[in-house]
Amino acid sequence: MTKYRLYIDEVGDTGLKLVADPNHRFLSLTGVIAESDYVRRRIHPELEDIKARYFDSHPDEPLVLHRKELVNGRWPFQALADGDTRRAFDDELLGLIGGWDYRVITVCLDKQAFAAAGDAANYDPYHYCLGAIVGTFSDWLNRCGANGDVMTESRGNKEDKELKRYFRAMVANGSASVAAGQLQSSLTSSEVKVNAKEKNISGLQLADLIAHPSRSEILDERGLLGRPLAPYAARIVAVLAGKYHCIAGGRQGKRFLP
Repeated sequence: MTKYRLYIDEVGDTGLKLVADPNHRFLSLTGVIAESDYVRRRIHPELEDIKARYFDSHPDEPLVLHRKELVNGRWPFQALADGDTRRAFDDELLGLIGGWDYRVITVCLDKQAFAAAGDAANYDPYHYCLGAIVGTFSDWLNRCGANGDVMTESRGNKEDKELKRYFRAMVANGSASVAAGQLQSSLTSSEVKVNAKEKNISGLQLADLIAHPSRSEILDERGLLGRPLAPYAARIVAVLAGKYHCIAGGRQGKRFLP
């Protein structure tokens, strides 16, 4: 049976005190579904190759791509301050993002509506989004006759422990969006894998690169973004159009919550 992994990255914060502020109102989780052997054969070596050529990344001290530092050309990506280098890198990276075989699920939570509905009394916003995204992943696995597991980036010791407890309970008991039996039949582990950014995990870096544009797309479609899509983000959004909606007749790849 083919095994897939769901790599998850978040944009926004989980706090509920500033939900009326547009800068804090929305939390999104983006998941990249990729076949495990494909990551080993294609995504990882090709990502390492582009890092080595543009930023002189060395296997002993590999660079980890992070969207914010790339956008701003911050160390260790200062080579992007040169316009020609920036254009060449952006075009090549976009070609990789568009050419790789993977699927995307993004859920975007309106924390203002979430708090007003009283859901915050029962769910942590991150866990609420996680339940929705894992439910969609489970649907996709069942329809493909495959199985898989889930990996997220570390958010801190306390948050990681709470996440692991929630994930175990979700697999054991189900959630608002998916039954326990379905989760147990599609997931290979009741443990969520949590790794630090420094581990240089290609799937998490890919999720990081597309998470912000994906969230912007969802908000823009609802007139909630408040600004035009940035030019490069718009190019990524165009590529992602072919990566969503991977579940015929089931849950879709883009969701706005609650």
